[in-house]
Amino acid sequence: MFAYITPQAKQYRANLHSHSTLSDGRLTPEQLVEAYREAGYSILAITDHEAPYDHTALSSTPDLLLLTGYEAYIRPSHTAAFDPFRPEIHLNLLAKDPHNTAIVGFDPNFCKYMPLKVAQQRKHLGNLGPRRYYRAYVQEFMDEARHGGYLVAYNHPCWSMEAEEDVLSYQGCFSLEMFNTGSQLTSGGESNLALFDKLLRRGKFLFVHGADDNHNKEPFGTLLCDSFGAWTQVLAKDLEYQSVIEALEKGDFYATTGPTITNLTFDRNHVTLDCTPAQRIIAHGSPKVARNICNPDGSPVTHAEFDIPDKAPYVYFSVLIADGKAARTRAFRPEEFRR
Repeated sequence: MFAYITPQAKQYRANLHSHSTLSDGRLTPEQLVEAYREAGYSILAITDHEAPYDHTALSSTPDLLLLTGYEAYIRPSHTAAFDPFRPEIHLNLLAKDPHNTAIVGFDPNFCKYMPLKVAQQRKHLGNLGPRRYYRAYVQEFMDEARHGGYLVAYNHPCWSMEAEEDVLSYQGCFSLEMFNTGSQLTSGGESNLALFDKLLRRGKFLFVHGADDNHNKEPFGTLLCDSFGAWTQVLAKDLEYQSVIEALEKGDFYATTGPTITNLTFDRNHVTLDCTPAQRIIAHGSPKVARNICNPDGSPVTHAEFDIPDKAPYVYFSVLIADGKAARTRAFRPEEFRR
């Protein structure tokens, strides 16, 4: 028996990707903390562009934990100029040590939000020289980040417009943004299930998470507000920094834009999943092998049981509700659920 989620498990709502006035966001770090605390979040990572800051002092109450990190980006332009018609890559770097504010591959052209004197005083990781947008450089950048104590997440692949073969070639990302509120509002295309499945078929078992990538240029509660739209349910043993990092490293979390999964257990090939009321519950064994549980009249379902085909190289689960919101789990290998 393998119990991934039990009804007694603690689940902490997290936004792992956000921006403040320290880069191109409209809210101060303090305002972000207050907004996400009021919205019921337990974990917040303020990941400003090329601007790593230790915000853990803002964890002034026991109900909200601040993770240290920043968003790094690599563009074809050597001056970091934005081009809406060319690809680029953005990576969230989440620090395993809450006081790690090192900059990977420091390049003043890209580090344009942090004051230069502050950036120069930070520890610099990797003798990478000027940023260069090609596959080998990106891989070296990821490697330096991981060796420097960061978890590396791949951000908004649809928005980034990278060639699929490039994305499939990278090694070392721990998780893929399955949902990104800001990018979804921009194009409607930032739900990355097909890419996730292609990675799995290449043997790349990235985890999946949801995040807002919020800049808060629109007021809370309006149609284009980019806060509170996608998040990650972290299955940590408690709300301590190292416990949360350990859960992220192990893949003890899932991505959601609404539904909550309350039970996910494996008895070898037999799976039981319970959740908040949903329209459909799906077990994915490949794009051609997906088992659906639903009621023909469309009434809600909260319980599903599946038998995973013997030949399935992996399985992951989706919970869908009528308004299009969804929860998606990471993929499980046969050696995990058949033990």
